[in-house]
Amino acid sequence: MLLRFRVLLSVALFAAGMAAFAAVPPKKPHVVLLGSARQFPYSKAGDPAGAGPDETTLKARPLLVDGRVSEWTTGEAHDITDRSFVVRRALRINDSLPSDKPTDKPAAKPAEHWVWQRGPWLLVDRLTGHVTALKLPDYDPGVSQVAWFRDYAAYCGVTATGKSLYAVVAQVGVRKPVLAKKLSAYDAEGAVWPACAAPEWEREPLKVTFHPAGRDAASFDLVGGSARLVEDGDDSEP
Repeated sequence: MLLRFRVLLSVALFAAGMAAFAAVPPKKPHVVLLGSARQFPYSKAGDPAGAGPDETTLKARPLLVDGRVSEWTTGEAHDITDRSFVVRRALRINDSLPSDKPTDKPAAKPAEHWVWQRGPWLLVDRLTGHVTALKLPDYDPGVSQVAWFRDYAAYCGVTATGKSLYAVVAQVGVRKPVLAKKLSAYDAEGAVWPACAAPEWEREPLKVTFHPAGRDAASFDLVGGSARLVEDGDDSEP
């Protein structure tokens, strides 16, 4: 009798669990895409770190998550996996000063003056809709032209002192750079633009070549490893 009761109780609990599981509605997948490009006024004065001397416009595209603008981006996106990609952020900055007020209305609010600037790189997860700003070591918006391969970013970086130009290879999800080698001294005031052309990748053997302005190219062999990017299954709202 006791055994029969236990069997019936187990069956009832199993049925209740299956019913509860079936009652949970499936989660709606996020829709992540880049919208159409638009041209915005752009200048060295508005973006001291990122604009070229002859640039007058910045081409930017909205990053749309479920139909809403999450960020503005610029440049080409790079797929790391079939669900994650990186793209550079475009920032709209309020450039008005507290003194920017009408002289006849001293109590008025400063007139808003907006400028566009190139920002950091973003990691975007198509499945969850999450957008994360990447912290690339020694990355300088005005110097670093990133060349992506797999989950590796190669670029010329500038140290915190601003006096040295480095060859840097960073891997998404890893704090310490895979490569950090000094290329030359760096003087921001007298530097040509661009200070370093985009690096070039080779697959077998894994090699990256840097092209600092006015100097010979520098090539480095790398030991390829597995991707360190972590893609979780969290499907919460971004």
